[in-house]
Amino acid sequence: MGYRVARHFLPSMQSLTTFAALLLASVLFVPLFKRAGLGTVLGYLAVGMLIGPSGVKLVRDPDNLLHTAELGVIMLLFVIGLELKPSRLWALRRSVFGLGALQLFGVAAALAGAGRYLGLSVSAAVVVGIILALSSTAFVLPTLAERRELSTRHGREAFAILLFQDLSVIPLLALIPLFGTGKPTALTHPGVGLGLLVVVAFVGRPLLDALFRHVARVNSREMFTAAALVTVLGLALLMQAGGLSMSLGAFVAGVLLADSEFRHELEASIAPFQGLLLGLFFMAVGMSTNLRLLVDQPLQILGLTVGLIFIKFIVLFVLRRLVGGPAPEARSLALTLAQGGEFAFVLFDAAQSFRVLGEVQADRLTLVVALSMAVSPLLLLLGDRIAEATRGKGPVRAYDDLPVHSSEVVIAGFGRVGQIVGRLLLARGVSFTALDADAGQVDTVRRFGLKVFYGDAAHLDLLHAAQLDKAKVFVLAIDDVEASLRTAELVRKHFPHVQIVARARNRFHASRLMDLGIERQIRETLPSSLEMARWTLELLHEPPALAEQLVNRFARHDAEVLARQQAISHDESKLIQSSLEAREELAQVLEEARVAFTRKGRGG
Repeated sequence: MGYRVARHFLPSMQSLTTFAALLLASVLFVPLFKRAGLGTVLGYLAVGMLIGPSGVKLVRDPDNLLHTAELGVIMLLFVIGLELKPSRLWALRRSVFGLGALQLFGVAAALAGAGRYLGLSVSAAVVVGIILALSSTAFVLPTLAERRELSTRHGREAFAILLFQDLSVIPLLALIPLFGTGKPTALTHPGVGLGLLVVVAFVGRPLLDALFRHVARVNSREMFTAAALVTVLGLALLMQAGGLSMSLGAFVAGVLLADSEFRHELEASIAPFQGLLLGLFFMAVGMSTNLRLLVDQPLQILGLTVGLIFIKFIVLFVLRRLVGGPAPEARSLALTLAQGGEFAFVLFDAAQSFRVLGEVQADRLTLVVALSMAVSPLLLLLGDRIAEATRGKGPVRAYDDLPVHSSEVVIAGFGRVGQIVGRLLLARGVSFTALDADAGQVDTVRRFGLKVFYGDAAHLDLLHAAQLDKAKVFVLAIDDVEASLRTAELVRKHFPHVQIVARARNRFHASRLMDLGIERQIRETLPSSLEMARWTLELLHEPPALAEQLVNRFARHDAEVLARQQAISHDESKLIQSSLEAREELAQVLEEARVAFTRKGRGG
């Protein structure tokens, strides 16, 4: 008896030890990769390679873990389905189905041709071409967000292309079995799966609505989470039983609930499981990556990796230029999407299972995708260097387009802040000259009928060309902090008579502007934050007049504290102490305001 108990207990202990090791390694190493700008996906892959069979061999059989961790991809596709509200997809239809389809099929055709040249069969070359044409949503979107580039033209286009790629994964998972050499059984014939899809599409939405309404009456978050998991896994298993992929079932579940009133709560319930399991999936992929191939065939593996990146970059750059747009935007977009994607790991595994690819071929391509993702941060840095070098050569593009007549106002930075100032001035008939250093932004704004000139306001010759010496006001609305400060210093030094109205991103930026003697500056989020705070107080049943007084007192106190802290902004210890004291002081100020309001009300 004791032996049987121990025999069943030891595997459990081993699994627990493995799971604890995975969590510990990810906690230690993944934040380092993110802090270095390499992204969390690459961190998870590296952790898997480190502790897997090709590393310290802490985990010797990653296949079981990989099958479990594939639930992370399944839940990712469920969340993607939840985001696909028909109205949102319709609004993005041109970018998604136009540029997205052009990128996917153009790059896939080039890669399929390369595959045929390297000896793959026609079916294998087509499948490999499409899989390698996919880019990494999990790497690109967080990276663009960290670099504050999601709102730029190439950022919006990258989002649209990635959305089309994510949608393409679903039919690709369904079509891969058709390219394989195995014969489908009656149970797994594609017709069975398609029939199930039709049935689910017709009866799934009302059934799921009824299920979640029933669970919502219980008012238990745990039960709601359980219902969400049952929905995802249930439809995933149903699709698998019909010969399709589990990921397709999860995606269908998400689409069915995209317009549901429970969508946001479902997303919040699934998110913790999705994040953890997706991290485990990438670690399992890292463990399964055959690094021995890199040791045994370094030139071949590295050559394939360079070839993949080069082909994707060249084809996407050329296609983007053909549909119109400046070369810098096309270059940024091509470098952003030049790597392979995380869905390639799932798709290559499926291609191997259905004998579209051999085991060695699938292992080799998986390693190539992982390496291409590893060098993605370096590609973005290369793009930054090229952009800086390009800006440093030749005249500014917009110099010849600058107006002959001077304006009362010059606006530097015509993004979300500068445009609001400009629209108000335009409505009042006040002339202004708007400058922006982002060529894509300039082209976009011009399409909406607003006149803006391309140029970097941090260059003195451009400011002279914009006739700033004849202006009354200089509106500094540049998003980048360092560029904003360089421009402010230049204007203060060479155009001291011009009044400056500046936008600050944060307290540090505001303090640096004050160091330059610019008093008319405002943090971009302050007014909206104060307004939100006022609404919140009112919803908590504070009298509107009192809420207004408290917000005004807070704003005045914050301005006083900022002025006091300007002198010690470079001494962190003093700044922390000052902030702690200011917090207590603010509580006292607001309490005094509340008491005074109450007394006044009683007196009335």
